[in-house]
Amino acid sequence: MKKPDHSLLPVKNPTLKQIYRIIYFADTPAGKIFDIVLLVLILLSSAMVMMQTVKELDVRYHPFFVTLEVTITIIFAIEYILRIVTVRNKKAYIFSALGILDFLSIVPFFISLFFPVVHIFVIVRTLRLLRIFRIFNLADYMNDGAYIVRALKGSLRKIYIFLLFLCIFIIIIGSIMYVVEGGENGFNSIPLSIYWAVVTITTVGYGDISPITPLGKFISIIVMLAGYSIIAVPTGIVTSELRNLRNKMPSCTRCGKNKHDNDARYCNHCGERLVIEEDHHLK
Repeated sequence: MKKPDHSLLPVKNPTLKQIYRIIYFADTPAGKIFDIVLLVLILLSSAMVMMQTVKELDVRYHPFFVTLEVTITIIFAIEYILRIVTVRNKKAYIFSALGILDFLSIVPFFISLFFPVVHIFVIVRTLRLLRIFRIFNLADYMNDGAYIVRALKGSLRKIYIFLLFLCIFIIIIGSIMYVVEGGENGFNSIPLSIYWAVVTITTVGYGDISPITPLGKFISIIVMLAGYSIIAVPTGIVTSELRNLRNKMPSCTRCGKNKHDNDARYCNHCGERLVIEEDHHLK
């Protein structure tokens, strides 16, 4: 069952309250059917956006695509209006993350009616896929991502230094290759040589530019081998920070819960004294 958002309480009207129960919760048969239909429409709309970019399909089925898009957009618009009408604090929903997402899922269609040549709205329409978070109630689990965010923030200083070193290394390698290849074989300028260095050091290897001279090939081997170790550096930095955070996180030996405040000494679920890394060092 979806957890209720206390900032989005239903209105007092009995009919609207029933509609509120259906569109905001999935603990009733009607609510489950509503979510399933919504999921099908989202997937269908996203698939249609992709198929419209295939010229052969768009030419053959363009009228069908337009009719289906109009129908789906009208349904999403009605749902959006009902979500606003059925809550007391309408601003809380309209300006919430999910409310803005719902709005973005319908507005591109209406804008495209006046500006049909603006293809960027096709990209915006794919944002409807993000509404799956609402259906599966994944937003409740986003707090777990704070653990990863803390690790990234703790690693920012090291990552900045690493990226600075990487940029300097790429510029130097690109400049060397420009000189070694004599400004030929695709290395016509230092920016193009830097592009080659980026492609090579990231192990992408498009192959549109490649050295011809023996010395250039030797440098390429060094850059390619260095690329493997360079890619692993940011991963190692973040992994190390995650490990440090995990060691500092209080954990309960009785119930196994480890989501506590950093300064907690007892489990907020069962009351057991928490095992903290600092306690082991004191012993």
